[in-house]
Amino acid sequence: MSQELLADASERLRVAAEGADGDARNRLHDQSDALAKLATQERGADHGRLARHMHALAELAEATDGETRDAIRDARSKLATFREGVDGV
Repeated sequence: MSQELLADASERLRVAAEGADGDARNRLHDQSDALAKLATQERGADHGRLARHMHALAELAEATDGETRDAIRDARSKLATFREGVDGV
C-alpha cells in the first residue's frame, strides 16, 4: 500500500482547489488536508473513512467542470487504487 498515492491525491486536490470557487474551494482544501494527514500517518485509514472521502470527491466532481473536475477525478482514482490495498471488507 503506497502512502504516495494519498500524497499525490492530496496534491491533485490542492490544484483542483485553485480552480474552484466558494464552498467547493473550501471543501477541496479540507479533503486535500485530510489526505495529506493520512499520507503521513503510520496507521492508515479504514475502508469506511476512505469511502467517505471518495463520496465527497464524487460530489465535488459533479459540482465542478473543466480542469478542476479532471483533477478531482484523478485524485479519486488515486484514492481508489490506494483503497484496493487496504485490508478488510
